[in-house]
Amino acid sequence: MIDHTGISVLDFEAAKAFYDKAMAPLGASLLYMVPEQHTSGAKVGGYGRDRPVFWLHETKTPAPGRHYAFTARSRADVDAFHKAALAAGGRDNGAPGLRPHYHEHYYAAFVFDPDGNNIEAVSHGPA
Repeated sequence: MIDHTGISVLDFEAAKAFYDKAMAPLGASLLYMVPEQHTSGAKVGGYGRDRPVFWLHETKTPAPGRHYAFTARSRADVDAFHKAALAAGGRDNGAPGLRPHYHEHYYAAFVFDPDGNNIEAVSHGPA
């Protein structure tokens, strides 16, 4: 069971601007910034709904792209996530739609963030 996770980003402010917009339709926002005296000067911030669970960590070395899927409360939220992420500068990696090869009600959308991470919003319920 995952408690929290994070990614490395080259430009923290660009990543923050992207995730601020992409996470809003999912009901998540930046909840906490770690004081830089505890991070050797790097910017580190956590997103979530009620507590930080998805962290951005500023780095000077790019990391290989990763995949992260975020729970959406509805198919409309998946659609709104995809639209917001593209408007924030993300690149499409799969328009909103059913992915029945996972299961009958798997409705998801995929976007590459500014650092090349493949982020997804998914709803598992029926329409």
